[in-house]
Parts: sequence; structure tokens; C-alpha cells
Amino acid sequence: MLCCNEVSERPIQAVATRFIEPLANYAGATVVLIPAVVHACDAAALVGRLDGLLLTGSRSNVAGSRYGAARDAETLLDEQRDEVALDLAGRMIEAGRSVFGICRGLQELNVLFGGTLTDALRDDHHRAIHDETRYEDLFDHYHDVELVAGGVLSATTVEQRLSVNSVHRQGIDRLGAGLQVEALAADDGLVEAFSARPCGGDVLAVQWHPEWDAGRSPASRAFFGLIGKSLGTRSTFGHASSP
Repeated sequence: MLCCNEVSERPIQAVATRFIEPLANYAGATVVLIPAVVHACDAAALVGRLDGLLLTGSRSNVAGSRYGAARDAETLLDEQRDEVALDLAGRMIEAGRSVFGICRGLQELNVLFGGTLTDALRDDHHRAIHDETRYEDLFDHYHDVELVAGGVLSATTVEQRLSVNSVHRQGIDRLGAGLQVEALAADDGLVEAFSARPCGGDVLAVQWHPEWDAGRSPASRAFFGLIGKSLGTRSTFGHASSP
């Protein structure tokens, strides 16, 4: 589990507990915390110790310099997380290990595969995180997504249209090379999930937050079930953290 850099009087490494619990409960994973500190993370050594990697959401955005954007939107960046996440995820994929993404994690993986991001998202499609937003209200904005027939996610549920939460400032602009679309936003066609299997390991990412409602949503539990199926039930699992 790759932490985020939380900026405060004393910078700290942080990860939300809500990502850990469904990995343990529904994927049978043993979670390991990895600092998002470039000089403290030996990605090459970690690849040999981790069975899989989950890149999660975050209050920060991926820096525009990672995908050729002329400038960044007025928002929080975490460039050390960018560096560690992209390096570690790339090495894991090359080694045939499974890598999964949630929210920022989907955006990082799209950039890793050569795609680009946009911050030109409709206000009724998503909701960005604001400092004054109460934690319990972060994920109460929902919209529908259509699962692509024959996809990995489609095979896990009889429901081909899901209502999912939406909490993000960035979204996919150009899809990365070799990524297969798994879900599209019903209202504007934004890519909401993708998959790939480039080097023998599974790559699967979603824009929404299945960890938030996994206890009551079969579709969200199915996402973590796919992680468990990919890794085996008692796996050591790396993970990048969220808001």
C-alpha cells in the first residue's frame, strides 16, 4: 500500500483505513504500507516482495507534467506519489504482477500507459473534494455508468448499469495504449473503468470508490473479489492511498 504525502505542519505519510478493510475482508489480502517518498522506496526490490499493487484515490491530482499538460489546475499536487506510483506500478506490470486502481489510481495507470487527463469535467457528473466537505458527505454524489458487454466487470454482475459515487477533479481525456474500456459514464461517455493484461498480470481500474460502500454493494464487493481472484486468497498486497 503506497501512502500519500499529507501536507501539514509536519508532513506525514497517510492512508485511509477504508481501503484496507475491504482488501482484507473481500480479497483476503495482507496489506503492507509503502512510503510515497522517492529516496525511501526501492521499487525494484519491492517488486520481488509484492504479489499485487492497488493505487487508490487521493485529495491530490496527478501533475500535468506527467502527461504533457501545459499547466496544472488550481489544485493540490503530490509529485512524490506520482513518481513512486508510476515507477512501482510500471515495474510490477513488467514483472507480470497484478495492478489495480481506484480514482487517482485509474488516472495514474492511464498516464502510465501513455494516456492523458482532463480537468474539464461537468459539475453534475463529478464532485471535487473541498476542504469544508464533511468526511461522511464526500461520497454522496452518484451517477450511472454502463458496463461494456463481455468485459471483466460485466462478468461479475447481472446489472449492466450501475449507480456509482463520483469524487474527482480529473478524468480520462485520451485513453492509454492497450487499455480496454470496461465502463462508460451514461451521461457524457467519460471512461470510468478499464482493464488490460499486458505482461501476464491483471490491470483493472475504476474511477469511482468501491471501497466506500463495499459492505452494502454487491458490485463493489465484486471488484475486491476480482483482486482476490487475481492474487490468491492469502497474498501480500501493496496499495496507494486516498482522501
